Amino acid sequence: MKKYNFNAGPSILPREVMEATAAACLEFEGSGLSLMETSHRAKNFQPVVDEAVALFKELLDIPEGYSVIFLGGGASLEFCMIPYNFLEKKAAYLNTGVWATKAMKEAKLFGEVVEVASSKDKNFTYIPKNFEIPADADYLHITSNNTIYGTELRKDLDSPIPVIADMSSDIFSRPVDVSKYGMIYGGAQKNLSMAGVTFVIVKEDLLGKVSRPIPTMLDYRTHVKKGSMFNTPPTVPIYCALQNLKWIKKQGGVEAMAKLAQQRADIVYGEIDRNKLFVGTAEEDSRSLMNLTFVLKPEYEDLQDEFMAFATEKGMVGVKGHRDVGGFRASCYNAMSIEGCQALVACMKEFEAKH
Repeated sequence: MKKYNFNAGPSILPREVMEATAAACLEFEGSGLSLMETSHRAKNFQPVVDEAVALFKELLDIPEGYSVIFLGGGASLEFCMIPYNFLEKKAAYLNTGVWATKAMKEAKLFGEVVEVASSKDKNFTYIPKNFEIPADADYLHITSNNTIYGTELRKDLDSPIPVIADMSSDIFSRPVDVSKYGMIYGGAQKNLSMAGVTFVIVKEDLLGKVSRPIPTMLDYRTHVKKGSMFNTPPTVPIYCALQNLKWIKKQGGVEAMAKLAQQRADIVYGEIDRNKLFVGTAEEDSRSLMNLTFVLKPEYEDLQDEFMAFATEKGMVGVKGHRDVGGFRASCYNAMSIEGCQALVACMKEFEAKH
């Protein structure tokens, strides 16, 4: 039976990306050594980082003056590093879910934090609109896609201050005007690579402006200067990211990814809205194209365990919703096929007919 991976992260990857990474783990470029035992200082590894950075810049059309670096620690470490490097007096945060809340908590250790808007009042089922951005803040932090609640901000904000965006789960799913951001970052395990590496795109002239001393490892300038090689980077996940970037380019780049994302979402949301058993959890104008969340209607709530068992039996993997929302979640990242979405829809229709 064919299985379809709807996990929120670590997530689905293209088959050819996994095969290329697996092959390199057995033998890296004819060296007789595994990629896992190849030095990050080796002459044949440096081109991996260089090409990955070049593809980042090409696919996202990153302007001059920005650096792309690869770090460890996940996006959660960035919650601390961002205020360490950028918060001098005050920072503004848009609160759209768990990860935004955690980022705010870390920032409060370094200075004043202003919550410009929040959707907590409705369990983060929408993206706030028409909020005021304080011009005297050092930066505005946003989380562009909320994996738990199934909401997404799919436009680049016009802001009087630098915007810092956590794009862990929607990076490379659409074109982005990088010039509107001071920094973009994310854990790679949701839409870029396997778990273990974090990407950072940072505007270089914003660095070094705070008065506080910054520990060497937590200073972005350290990693920009050393080209991600200050300490041993996560070599295998970087290689996996490179293979995925090559795949994205071969598919037609972020424009093609955006078109596919919309097609997948139309298929699944179309069934959620049609099906008599299910209802979407996010407000329609805030719906994510990456993480599609839905629950059983109140009169059918007792069928939740039965549907989970039924979906699993049909090859749907990872469709259980997060505990903060309940129900179900279909994560449709770049590597998810139209066929996978159609299979999920067929499963939902069959379960509806059964009841």
